[in-house]
Parts: sequence; C-alpha cells; structure tokens
Amino acid sequence: MIDTDTTDAIFTPARRALVERMAELGPAIAGRAAAHDLAAAFPHNNWADLTDAGMLGLCIPESAGGLGADFVGYALVSEELGRHCAGTALTFNMHIATTLLTGQIADDMDLSDRDRSLLHERRAELRRGVIERGTIHSQPFSEGVKAGATEGFSTVARPVEGGYRVTGRKIFASLSGGAHINNVACMVPGDARVRLLGVPADAAGVTLEGAWDPLGMRATDSRTLVMRDVFVPAGNEWIPPGVFDQAAARWPYFYMTLSFSYLGLMRAIVDATQEYLRGDGAVGARREHPIKQQGWAQMVLRYELAQALCYRVLAEVSVDPSPAAVRRAMASMVTTMETAPELASTALRVCGGRSLLRPSALERHYRDARCGATMLPWSVEVCLERLGRAELFDPEETT
Repeated sequence: MIDTDTTDAIFTPARRALVERMAELGPAIAGRAAAHDLAAAFPHNNWADLTDAGMLGLCIPESAGGLGADFVGYALVSEELGRHCAGTALTFNMHIATTLLTGQIADDMDLSDRDRSLLHERRAELRRGVIERGTIHSQPFSEGVKAGATEGFSTVARPVEGGYRVTGRKIFASLSGGAHINNVACMVPGDARVRLLGVPADAAGVTLEGAWDPLGMRATDSRTLVMRDVFVPAGNEWIPPGVFDQAAARWPYFYMTLSFSYLGLMRAIVDATQEYLRGDGAVGARREHPIKQQGWAQMVLRYELAQALCYRVLAEVSVDPSPAAVRRAMASMVTTMETAPELASTALRVCGGRSLLRPSALERHYRDARCGATMLPWSVEVCLERLGRAELFDPEETT
C-alpha cells in the first residue's frame, strides 16, 4: 500500500503508477535484504527484477523505450525502493543519475546547435544499451581529494585517436561488482571543463581495490575504482564538455538524489516499529505502554517533518532555482540524513534488546541510516557549511 495524500500535487497519476510498479517488486527485494547485508554482496537478483520490470529505463522517455519518469517521479520511486532495501535503492540511484543527467537535466542546459546534436546522438546510444541490452551504469564521482565532489577532479583524460586515455581513482564507487559502465567525472589537461566519460568495467587497466566490509549499506559494493591508462571511446563521452559544470550550478537538485533512498529507509523504520508495537494486531503491553507510545509519537513526528520538507522541495524542482529554493534543498538533505539515524535509534529503544540481534530489520536499518551523513557530494558537513553562510554574505563575498 502506498501511503500518500491523494491531493498532493507531486503524485500525478503517471508518477503514482510508477511508484506502485516499484511497490509490487518490494516484498521480494525486502526478503533478500538481510542476506545481501550479511554477505556485503551486490544484489544481482534485485537488479534482475528491476530489469525485468523495465525500471532501468525509468527516466528514459517512452519514445526511446523507457518509462518516461522525470526527476520527481524518480524521487518517489526511489523512496519506495528504499523502503524495501536501502542498499539496492542507493545503487539504483547511481544508474538513474546517469539517465537524468543526460536527459532532463542536459535538456535544460544552454548548448550550441552542434553540442545539442552531439548530445542527442550520444545519449541515444546510451539509452539503447540500457533498454535493449540491460546495461547498468554507475556514476562514481568521489576521489577523497576535497570535501565536496562537484569540482576539483584529479582524474585525467588525455585525448588520443578515437577517444581518451583515462587515469585516476574513485573511492566509494558504488556498483563496483555490478555496473557495466562507470561514468567518471574527469579533466583534460589544459581544459577547465569537466568531462563525463563512460569507462567500460571490463576495459584493460580497470581494477577494483580493497575489501568492502562497511558498517552499513553493505549491498552497494562500493570498492575503489582504479583506472590506469584506460582507453575510452569518444562515443562514451555522454554529454558535451561543460554540461556537467552547468548542471552543478544550475540543477543543484541533482545532488540530493541519495536522500530519497534514505527517506524510504525512514519509512521502513516506522513500518518495523509499528509492526512490533501492534504485535500483529494482538492486544498486549507493547502498544499500551505509555513510554513506548511517546517514543512512537516522536518517531511519527520526525518522519512526517522530514517527508514534508522533502516533498515541498520536490514540488518546486526546476532549472535555475532561487537561492531560497537551494537552501531548502540542502535543508531537506540534512534533515533526512540526520533524522534517519535518530529515528532508528529511537526505534531500537522502543522495540527493545531483541531488535539489536540479526536478522532484525531494525538492526540493519540502524547501520544503514548511520551512513547517510557522510555521503558526497552533499554530505551533511558540506550542506551545513553552505547553509551557515547562506544569506549572511553577498554572492561576491563567497566566491
């Protein structure tokens, strides 16, 4: 059941239908979550379900064989997937981010006729790969060089005949064990524009380093991606040079996509606590205890506040948002990422000691929720730094 207000403007019939399609996949995906968490293994079976349901093409236009969702439609679908398996939702985010960046977001950018034509040609091939061959894309940006991941890339792409030679490393490269193409942000020496190049996962010179044994979000398989003089065909430069830079400045909502998975995780925490307190409908001390009722009330309040702020932001998503709108987007990001572990902590207290034992869903949710605050590029620290300066300084003082 999708618990949403039918009067909410963001839930158009088309978007609601897509959320319901994801909800149908939810029980099977949720049933595998504990095993994937224990093994810290990429959820190949979940991705097979997503592929069979056409979800890889969620944000690809119907005219190109996709489901035609926009950014808001993706956010609502991601929230629903996060409710069933947060790790799978985060990996799904990385794939969909590529189709959004090359689709709706790129369409909103200012391009020359030549660059617009090149964009249409390149993304048509990307879309064919996704729809016809089930190609999975990842989008590893983080390098561990700076606090943010929207600029200052040290990965180098050197032009050669027929394409580029790419050298660099990306940390926390989600889908390391599942992606067919890693879309990396990189720089050409002497050119200040960011490039987005699709590095084939099986190309010579591509390796994955380190073990993946984190606290939470263990199914994301986010090992370090290392590229040593990897040849990337020119056709794998999905967007013209400079489009990424424009998007970072003019479409900042792109950087809050991770939060939708965590909003779904928050709903999963609420669901699990409600199930425990109700005891499958039996009358008993659990739900009748005043202290537990107070904890439950606190959880509901926190969840509703986080979702309401997120939905307000989704209702005003557009290119070139006002400074106030960007501030709200960052505030939503911080609220979701900070409230999720607080909600999980309260749930553990309300549900008692057994909720700490595997395979308790709340035990897993707590660990998953704790990981959100550090995720780049809009980590909690980055957002708080920017919020702390917002409207206190003139634009020329912050450059």
